[in-house]
Amino acid sequence: MTADRRPDRLTGGRTGPPSHRRRARLRGSRPLLAFLTAALLVVGVCAAGIAWDPFRAAAGQAPAAGQHPAAAPDPDATGARTTGALPFDLPQPAALRSGAAGRKLVFAHYFTPYPLSLDNASADADYYTRNYLAPGGENGKHERYGGLLRDRPPPVPPKDGDWEYANLQQEVRTARGAGLDGFTLDLLSLTGRNWERANLLMKAAHAVDPAFRIMLMPDMTSLDTDDPAVLADALAALGKAPAAHRLGDGRLVVSPFKAEQKDPAWWTRVIDTLRSRHGVRTAFVPLFLDFEGHNTAFAPLSYGFSEWGSRSYVGQEGATAAVDRSHGLGKIWMQPVSVQDARPNQGVYDEAGNTATLRATWTRAIDDGADWVQLTTWNDYSEGSQFAPSLHNGYAYLDLTSYYLTRFKTGHWPRIVRDTLYLTSRTQFAAAGPAGAQALVMSPRKGSAAPRDTVEVLSFLTEPATVRTTVGPVEGAHEAPAGPHAELLPLKPGTSAAEVVRGGKAGAAVELPYRVDPTVRVQDLQYYAATSGRGA
Repeated sequence: MTADRRPDRLTGGRTGPPSHRRRARLRGSRPLLAFLTAALLVVGVCAAGIAWDPFRAAAGQAPAAGQHPAAAPDPDATGARTTGALPFDLPQPAALRSGAAGRKLVFAHYFTPYPLSLDNASADADYYTRNYLAPGGENGKHERYGGLLRDRPPPVPPKDGDWEYANLQQEVRTARGAGLDGFTLDLLSLTGRNWERANLLMKAAHAVDPAFRIMLMPDMTSLDTDDPAVLADALAALGKAPAAHRLGDGRLVVSPFKAEQKDPAWWTRVIDTLRSRHGVRTAFVPLFLDFEGHNTAFAPLSYGFSEWGSRSYVGQEGATAAVDRSHGLGKIWMQPVSVQDARPNQGVYDEAGNTATLRATWTRAIDDGADWVQLTTWNDYSEGSQFAPSLHNGYAYLDLTSYYLTRFKTGHWPRIVRDTLYLTSRTQFAAAGPAGAQALVMSPRKGSAAPRDTVEVLSFLTEPATVRTTVGPVEGAHEAPAGPHAELLPLKPGTSAAEVVRGGKAGAAVELPYRVDPTVRVQDLQYYAATSGRGA
């Protein structure tokens, strides 16, 4: 159960170590020691000529030379797409939203506690750095598990005026630029900062793109009401926003997270109140943690179904039965697509196998004929499950999603027009124990693939070529075919790099600038990523 009474979203509520789910208070004094420590770290790193990285500094892990800058220019700040970043030419939004492609919808799960910035401060001393990434942040609240987060949104410079609104607009532009149709909005509460940010996101989405949709997802593990009328009133209020996702016939789409927390009769009262009190017709798409146990009972009131899904690449075959069952009942199916999951504050992680989970879950959505997709998640950094651009992953996972999204929507694999490499690995070995004060360490979730220590070179080539690699002290090469190809290499201490060589000439190249260390102070089992398409 989480700190705000929200259960683990994969176990369906089985008790475990507490997890942070609410945005922490930003007011209050900052301990002098923490301030001085952060300042000394920043000064030392800058003096050495190395780009700043708050997590690796706080964790006592040395950054490698050439590491990504803390506040690199954001290609989405103006809404412009990055030319040449992808191995293919992404269709324009109009093409992805019309005809058959427009009926295949792709959403990303937006988690309101982790926007681009929490306090409009510079990245070297903002709330993420001081309190979420630092092992002793929030007055030692997260020291037991080495800090709340292992990654963060890409730092953004402080802004004048309504900075929260501007940052939310930027996130919408990023999602739209990747080909997404919208966000599923996790409604954690009906008051307070998360509720305020939810309303602001509705406004920001419409301002950026009137066609960008926000699907309402009341979180039944977190909401503090048992009154169906209270929830109906809140949904009706949000549903008035032009950005609220509606079907072509005008029905408001409502997709509660862990819908089985309430029985079908309770949900019928919500739906009836929406209609009778507010004149709102509803398309109900419950998301289950236990689809098999509840789909029959919920079928009479549902337009479609979804589930939260698994975060490891093994065992994904079961998704086929869920799609078939939904279609057999005349319902649409929203397929979960994930990249990875590592939760320090719950002491659990799933073995994602580099990009294997991302590729496997997208394959299921495509091959099984899912109607909609939900990326789980856009920005839940406490689960390490983010597709959104981040400090340690850049745009790599979102860029890969654009490739599979195009196939999902258009029915055709896009043609590879430029060589592109994606490089992924952890920065430590899976069995490495933290040498610092961290007491709670992560173990693999039951049913996950076995832990592995690998570097993956995922190549998208226009023609066959040689791919030269460096993993720590080991240099190598392999032949890669045209199209996508994944090559696994043993993880070694040091940094990793790869480049395409064809006809004796070097081409696309990528470096993962985060050093793999045999000894670490803090356990970090996320896969870091880099792409040749974006450069350093």
